[in-house]
This record gives sequence, C-alpha cells and structure tokens, in this order.
Amino acid sequence: MRSSRTPRRISVRAAAAVVAVLVPLALAGCSADDSDGKSGTVKAGGKPATVAVTPGGSGVKAGQQVQVKASGGTITTVTVTDGTAAKPLTGTLSKDGTVWTSDRKALPGRTYRVTAETKGTGGAKDTQQASFSTAQATKKNTLDLWPTAKTVGVAHPISIVFDRRITNKADVERQLKVTTSNNTEGSWGWVEHYDGRDRVDWRPREYWKPGTQVRLQALLNGTDSGAKGGFFARDYDKSFTVGAHQEVKVDLDAKRLDFVRAGKPTRTIPISGGDPTPGADKRSWSGTSVLMAKAGTVRMTSQSVGLGDAYDKMVDYSMHLTYSGAYAHAAPWNAAYFGKANKSSGCIGMSTANATTFYRDVQVGDPFTVTGKDAKGKAPLGNGYSNWNVSWPEWQKLSALS
Repeated sequence: MRSSRTPRRISVRAAAAVVAVLVPLALAGCSADDSDGKSGTVKAGGKPATVAVTPGGSGVKAGQQVQVKASGGTITTVTVTDGTAAKPLTGTLSKDGTVWTSDRKALPGRTYRVTAETKGTGGAKDTQQASFSTAQATKKNTLDLWPTAKTVGVAHPISIVFDRRITNKADVERQLKVTTSNNTEGSWGWVEHYDGRDRVDWRPREYWKPGTQVRLQALLNGTDSGAKGGFFARDYDKSFTVGAHQEVKVDLDAKRLDFVRAGKPTRTIPISGGDPTPGADKRSWSGTSVLMAKAGTVRMTSQSVGLGDAYDKMVDYSMHLTYSGAYAHAAPWNAAYFGKANKSSGCIGMSTANATTFYRDVQVGDPFTVTGKDAKGKAPLGNGYSNWNVSWPEWQKLSALS
C-alpha cells in the first residue's frame, strides 16, 4: 500500500515492471554473508534499518505493485531488476522515507531482485537484497482501439473493445490516462459492444473543441483483467487531433439533411429516410450517431438487417453510422422520393451527385442527429458511438470508478 503521506521521487533503476501479491519478505541484514546480500557500514552505537519487501516467495500471483518498507530508519535508494533489457521500474518514496512503492505492476513469469539501500540510527548505512518470482499467465488479453484516423470530428469518443471479458473493470480503468491540450472534461463509460464484448469509451462532457490534441496512454502491461480475461502484456499509446466543428442534422419530417460547419448551415440535401409503414421495421434511428467510417462502396443485403430477400445492392459513397447497418449513402433508385417521402430500408439516402460532395466533405467523428416522427428511437449504447444519447450525469455513472 502507498503511504498516505505526500510522496517524493527517488532514483530507481530496473530492467522491467513487476506484479505480485503483497506477502512480506524480510531482506538479508547487513551482517548477512551470502550471495544475495552485502555488508553495509555501521557506526559505533548505530543500528541499521530493517527492510521488508512485498511480494515474496516463488510463483506468486502477478498484477500488484512492489513495496519496500523500512523500520528503524529510512530508504535512500531502491533498485528492481529482472534480468531483461526492459525500461526501468520507477517508484515513489513516502515523505518520511520509510515506504517505497513501484509505479507499475509486476509482470507474469518473471524473477525479480530488489536491492534497498537504507540509513538507520546513528547514520548506519546498509544494503539489503531479496528476490521473488511471479507465476506464468494462463491467459492474455488484447484490445481494439479507436479512433484510427489522425484527425476526427468533434463527436468521436476514444473507444476500446477488449477481446476477453473484463471483470476487474476498475483496475483496468485506473490504467487509462487521457490528456488533452486544453484540459477537456470527460469520463470513461463501460458499455456492451454490439458483438457482446466488453467496451469502454471516453466521452467529453460536450463535443470536442476544434484543434484539441488528445492522447491516450493505456498503461495496461501487467494488469490483470480478471479470471476470464487474463493479463495484458503491453501498453498502448494513441494520439489524434480534433478537426473542424461539423454537424449533420437530418429532419425526417422535412426529408432533408443540413450540413452545418462552425454553427452555420453550408448545404441542404433532399433525402429519403427509413420507411415508417407498419410491418417490417424500416424506420431510421433517431438521436445522435457518429460517423464511424467513410466506407466507400459497400454491398448491402436485406438479409443482414432482417428484411428477407428485399434487396442486394452495391451502394456507393457509404457512410457508416451504426453496427446494426445504418448508413448515409447514394440511393439513385429512390430518386422519386428525395425531399418527398421516407421510403428507404432504414438508411439516409440521397442523390449520387449530392452524396459525392457530401462524402468528400464529411469527416469521421462528425455527429449525425436525426429527428422526426418517422424515426424508431435511439440506437442502444454499444451500437456505434451512441454515447451522446445519454445525459452527462448518466454517462458518468457508467464509469467503474464512479
């Protein structure tokens, strides 16, 4: 455990991070005469400090921080190595100099040596050593991370989808650090991805400001995601910039799309949305979705959205909005309905000429907000980036640390 007192940094040299269960292990004293310890200097009347290290032993569970605790004196330097060429393991020393705690966690399948230099009463200096080993990981967890583009629109969240189940959500979330160039307020929220996997998104309180520089540091190496997920074996680092403030507003009642840039409408496009006729549900989603990808030409089949054999088309200028199959795209076969009636199978269709220029100017991460009586409701969380359909207080409650 970290000391509750204000910490300060000390010099620490190491070859890798470590993870372990906190089981105290006494280090060899200054008078020890073995290969793991070396004698210190004790002045007359002085007494060296005693030191304990956690974890200790062999085959201990990985995933915890290393702690070195001194009694009867203070710690001056701690060195932790595992014989690899990995980056140094840094740590923090309590203000009173008695407890050193590693910043990172121990990795599975490693053997670590801890060397602590101390100062006891009467200025007695000592160097003490101990070693411990961690058990091998039986499972490893990996992830997919978005956005992949270098520049995105104002509504794009940071989104992480995990390959294995996350039961230690709070532990994982603590390792996710978001920094921005303008101190943007935001929060992580856990949702179920459309395919059933665990997912966590970082959403700003409001849309990003244009020009914001964003960096995610997922310091997950050595973090235990839980019994079903196993350990992470690497860190992740992602940066991107927020582009121009663009919004897409779709009015199903008026059958039109307004493309808004910096708060000013720049283009109005006649469209045809999802058909509200009772029977097969072809209505478009309402609320706000986010452009996930400019997908180009896409084969769209009615079977993929549960509409039988109604259609099988190659569709140009496709802009992907939800995982359930909602797009905005060119729909020349519906030309008679643009601006007049909602007759699509759920997508937002427009002429090829309008789709060409709109596709050119819209950017991944732009919000699409759909209104109108012909809509069917808001897309559930996890179906695309529908995070903006819940209030800020509701979103904050989805954090594992709330």
